[in-house]
Amino acid sequence: MDLRVAAYAVIVDETSRVLLAHWNEGRRGAWTLPGGGLEAGEDPEDAVRREVREETGFDAQVDELLGIHSRVIPARQRLHGDGDSPLHTLRIVYRAHITGGELRDEVGGSTDRAAWFTVDELGGIPHVQLVELALEMAGIA
Repeated sequence: MDLRVAAYAVIVDETSRVLLAHWNEGRRGAWTLPGGGLEAGEDPEDAVRREVREETGFDAQVDELLGIHSRVIPARQRLHGDGDSPLHTLRIVYRAHITGGELRDEVGGSTDRAAWFTVDELGGIPHVQLVELALEMAGIA
């Protein structure tokens, strides 16, 4: 079984909009939280700050750990890799806030857009389950 550890940020602005990044890897695209996989030896808080900067153009400060979501993806449902073994994903979710930077889209990465959405708008856009899980952890959903 393969293991992937990733860190994500729930960031809400002063008008209660949630910052999302449009993930475009694999067989489908969907909106997700800014974040992604940890590099070897990287601290999860450092990883989430790096990922927010890469995917949205914003600098972020981590406020608190909201929780960790564990999921095992069967081999046949994996989007990447050889599909011969399941993937265990550990997703570390933080609450964070913007400290600088400007909204921009990532170029050449696993996401191609970044945008703010109200919670009501989420029902009308394709998004990954992690968005709902994390908003619930944050007491927003």
